[in-house]
Amino acid sequence: MTQQLTHEEACRQAKVIVDQMTIDEKIGQIKYEAPAIERLNIPEYNYWNEALHGVARAGVATVFPQAIGLAATFDDQLINDIADVIGTEGRAKYNEFTKHEDRDIYKGLSFWSPNVNIFRDPRWGRGHETYGEDPFLTSKFGVAFIKGLQGQAKYLKLAATAKHFAVHSGPEGLRHGFDAVVSDKDLYETYLPAFKAAVEEADVESIMTAYNAVDGVPASVSEMLLRDILHDKWSFEGHVVSDYMAPEDVHENHKYTQDAAETMGLAIKAGLNLVAGHIEQSLHEALDRGLVTEEEITNAVISLYATRVRLGMFATDNEYDAIPYEANDTKAHNNLSEIAAEPLAKADERESEAIIAAEHSDVVVAVLGLDSTIEGEEGDAGNSQGAGDKPNLSLPGHQRQLLERLLAVGKPVVVLLASGSSLQLDGLENHPNLRAIMQIWYPGARGGLAVADVLFGTVSPSGKLPVTFYKNTDNLPDFEDYNMAGRTYRYMTEEALYPFGYGLTYSSVELSDLQVKSYEEAATATVTIQNTGNFDTDEVVQVYVKDLESEFAVPNAQLKGFKRVFLGKGSKQTITFDLRPQDFEVFDEQGHNFIDSNRFEISVGVSQPDARSIALAGVQPLQTELNLAGSQTTH
Repeated sequence: MTQQLTHEEACRQAKVIVDQMTIDEKIGQIKYEAPAIERLNIPEYNYWNEALHGVARAGVATVFPQAIGLAATFDDQLINDIADVIGTEGRAKYNEFTKHEDRDIYKGLSFWSPNVNIFRDPRWGRGHETYGEDPFLTSKFGVAFIKGLQGQAKYLKLAATAKHFAVHSGPEGLRHGFDAVVSDKDLYETYLPAFKAAVEEADVESIMTAYNAVDGVPASVSEMLLRDILHDKWSFEGHVVSDYMAPEDVHENHKYTQDAAETMGLAIKAGLNLVAGHIEQSLHEALDRGLVTEEEITNAVISLYATRVRLGMFATDNEYDAIPYEANDTKAHNNLSEIAAEPLAKADERESEAIIAAEHSDVVVAVLGLDSTIEGEEGDAGNSQGAGDKPNLSLPGHQRQLLERLLAVGKPVVVLLASGSSLQLDGLENHPNLRAIMQIWYPGARGGLAVADVLFGTVSPSGKLPVTFYKNTDNLPDFEDYNMAGRTYRYMTEEALYPFGYGLTYSSVELSDLQVKSYEEAATATVTIQNTGNFDTDEVVQVYVKDLESEFAVPNAQLKGFKRVFLGKGSKQTITFDLRPQDFEVFDEQGHNFIDSNRFEISVGVSQPDARSIALAGVQPLQTELNLAGSQTTH
């Protein structure tokens, strides 16, 4: 593996380039549509590109399942492999586009993915872009995706961007002026870990700021977020980009500043480097008014050019320049897309035609759920009233009525539920004729084939839910409340409809011989799992840790490890998990993290250790009480 070009080396090269620019040229480079500087032989460059589950908006590409569906695989190696393919296809396109001097939007190498926000509320329309509700799972998948996109050669394959920093998860319609009020405990315990992992474990090249304010300060000008946390605490070395027109929101909607010049002065000082918007020219006025210095502007541009240097844009020895256009949307890449769609979690619109077909069939397969016109980003989704968010968890339109009529026919019904978020069937889950529910998410270009393989028994389903499926929203906190109490599997007190981490296979397994050993505030957990059923299958072994003493502990056990294993009929495997010191930490009200207890309950199984999961999955997790200072007892 080649040593990657460091930020320090890239900054030295970038400074040589930027020092040749005039102040007008420097300010021009702070816009995402960076113009050419012909006298320096620098071509134009557009920083805006997308790669959430495939190279988006730039022609044909391999389309993988949406991020929430990828999260259901509980397979971070698979996510890394997928991101590696996306990186290859992104380079293939870029290499061909630049040959034709096409440097338009969606044609560059800086990709504004992944979305590592926490899916804290099932009504959020963009939750399907995320890896679910759990900070640990989101961190693991974010790191895997970023490493896959950026590669391991001397230069970056692509520049990944972790977004949206920070405390962002709806409501969509309020995001341009919304203030997310959050405790330090929730901030550091829930909303920041995935970003911290992206910086410290994956060396993410870019961070995108959120539209919202955090505790009264818009994210794009927040010194707390950008300077104190991102740069000082985490030693982030890449560049920071705003969400589209988020800087304009600072004065136009948040009313935090008086005008664009004041906004840009604060943004550059806080640590923003790149404006995805149209007010970068206000830096001239900000400079004249003493709101920013030329040195600060210069440093912002050096950060941007360091990214371009790390991408090998000024190099002659970049191996990624040789990736041909034919490496895009290949058969092998599409096969990987189908594999990614297979481990799905089990879990008016012409009604008379459907009923007639059901009456003349042996089994009814009903495809129900949502699409991008109902849930998505504000402005993209068609439900203008909800701005992309959902009002509740019920099926939309006449779908419930259709399902009721199909069930009344008396034939066995299988529901394929397409959505990027949790839904419920208003009690029809318990109807005797409803034999199975398969959550298929948005499964990508090869999703139909993958779903068919699972439905007809060629492949055993093996996904796990990366979000909680609630019974309803009646007892959830207000959508605008960012307090974590009562939200997600870690804090909920009520029984879930289908819990986080739950998912069935066509086979059955037994767990045995759990051994946990502690050493220096860390531990290892070893367990044996055996396939006792009649199908070859994958299974996801999950480790949950519950602090039994600390007053700062979250109410429920937390996911701290997972491994996907293949088990042929009758076969068994012994698996070992490493539990790190941070897996036993708590966060106090000031957001400080530390180990505050000696006693922990360790649960290892194929689901959470809650009663609902055990009843649904039919497998009792093995549990051990671990004393970090001594021995442990298995029960």
